[in-house]
Amino acid sequence: MKAALQEHINQNLSFLTDEKLLVAISGGIDSVVLTDLMHQLKFSISLAHCNFSLRGKESNKDEQFVKNLGEKLNAPTFTIQFETDKYATENGISTQMAARDLRYNWFEKICKKNNIDYIITAHQKDDVIETFIINLTRGTGLNGLTGIPEINGNIVRPLLPFDRNDILIYATKNKLQWREDQSNSSIKYVRNKIRHKIVPVLKELNPSLLDSFQNTLENLKGSQQIVKDRIENIKQKVTITLNNELHFDVLKLKNLSNPKVYLFQLLNEYGFTEWDDLTNLLDAQSGKFVVSKTHRLLKNRDFLILSEITSEENTSFQIKENTTKIENPIKLKFETIDIPFDTKNHQTKILNELIFDDNNTISIDYNKLKFPLSVRKKQKGDFFFPIGLNGKKKLSKYYKDEKMSLLEKENTWLLCSENAIVWVIGKRLDDRYKVTKLSSKVLKIRKS
Repeated sequence: MKAALQEHINQNLSFLTDEKLLVAISGGIDSVVLTDLMHQLKFSISLAHCNFSLRGKESNKDEQFVKNLGEKLNAPTFTIQFETDKYATENGISTQMAARDLRYNWFEKICKKNNIDYIITAHQKDDVIETFIINLTRGTGLNGLTGIPEINGNIVRPLLPFDRNDILIYATKNKLQWREDQSNSSIKYVRNKIRHKIVPVLKELNPSLLDSFQNTLENLKGSQQIVKDRIENIKQKVTITLNNELHFDVLKLKNLSNPKVYLFQLLNEYGFTEWDDLTNLLDAQSGKFVVSKTHRLLKNRDFLILSEITSEENTSFQIKENTTKIENPIKLKFETIDIPFDTKNHQTKILNELIFDDNNTISIDYNKLKFPLSVRKKQKGDFFFPIGLNGKKKLSKYYKDEKMSLLEKENTWLLCSENAIVWVIGKRLDDRYKVTKLSSKVLKIRKS
């Protein structure tokens, strides 16, 4: 197996040579064999072990086993303990999903801090067929049926050409020690039920199941590539990019042979799951939208607009006195202007020039401001006194009267003094802060 792995790496994963690798090791047979092989092949490895605190003393024994192995191999070893059940409950996800999130997030932090190039995991051929069946039973597209990718960003799985029997033979022949996780024999978890109840029956029906399945995967991957090429072609025809948003032409989408299927292929990477709701947006009124955890798809007249959901809505960005510019969350430049009182005509001329600004440039009476200023999004109950109108107006009513789309409302920032709105940025100044003939100092702001 050692020679076979070396040949596989030379042919398909040669980029691993001379790189720093982080081996994810549980202490089980697969990851112990992977660790031993990478060590025998003289790769520069570090070990990373997660104690998920799910099996009491046994979890602690796994951690100690890995520490001892790392010391024996003279390999840097990282360990961490997680409150996995608590994390799962707080995030409304399964224990297995919680463990996966915690594990990979931590691996990335280790790599970044220690300049490690790749994360190496011990997934093998039997894992692939189990994942295929899990995805098949849950419902999936081609992406879910093409197996576990050997290379996924900086995550590499060099054992995929080998099966569980290959690994057992290597471990036995080389007298390796490993930890047995008793929960692996329980059919409480879906994967274990498939591993112990379904896969053995399939192997009985076809003793060459793994080889046949590998051929099936190759065929599916070929079909997937054809689909990707077609979708890329369609994407260029039905979308335009504006302000970091994707705009999908509704009429062009509806003229496709199967809009729902095309929407799935165009949008599946953005975390959407309610595909009927997405399809219904094609005929919905403007303002209707569907959200995933990361993105929003909004119907706006003749387009579906895809935008990323940010966490900025409840964030206030501070602007200190004497600030000359900010870049985040919006680009603004600041200029302070003193109004001389040398001659009445000269003063009036300067003030007149400042009063007549466009929507992207405003002049404010400096002495009416209280620093630090802030830039934030709309909050419930917001109101201001739009310049040119008599009296105050609810911000929500102003947005409605301006016929702003939902996306425009969400992308509009407010400049505030304390909590009072000074400027609906790019839209309207508040009358209370306008420059008058009595102003002696002005803050001029330009929106880039």
